[in-house]
Amino acid sequence: MGKDKKKLTRMQYEVTQKCSTEPPFKNEYWNNKREGIYVDIVSGSPLFSSKSKFDSGTGWPSFTEPLEKKNIIQKEDKSLGMSRTEVRTKDSHLGHVFNDGPGPNKLRYCINSASLRFIPKDDLEKEGYGKYKKIFE
Repeated sequence: MGKDKKKLTRMQYEVTQKCSTEPPFKNEYWNNKREGIYVDIVSGSPLFSSKSKFDSGTGWPSFTEPLEKKNIIQKEDKSLGMSRTEVRTKDSHLGHVFNDGPGPNKLRYCINSASLRFIPKDDLEKEGYGKYKKIFE
C-alpha cells in the first residue's frame, strides 16, 4: 500500500521528510473535487476523506477533520517565528492544523498535496481500502 521512499518525487521528499511546504495553487489536490480518500504518500495510512474537504481559499487541500484520528500526530511547531500545530504521521510531515475552519470544531487541516495520494471512491476496493466505501454510499 505504501510508497517506497526512493520513489518519492523531489517535492514529495522535501515536504514529507524535510517539513517543506509546496507552493499554493500549484499542487495536485488543492482543487480536487472527486470523491475518495487521501492517504499518506509514504505509508499508505488513511488520513482524510473528500467528505471533509473544503475550499479554504489558501491553495492547499483543506479538511475539517481526519478520516482516521489515530493516524494523525499533532506537534507544536515554533519555526518561522510563530507557534503553529504541525500535522504529521509517523512517516511524514503533512501540514498544519488551524482553528479557523468551518463546522462545529472550527478546524482547518491545511495539508500539502505532496504528502498525499488520492484514491477515488471507485478504486477503494482494489487499492485495499474497501472498508471506506460505505462513506460514499
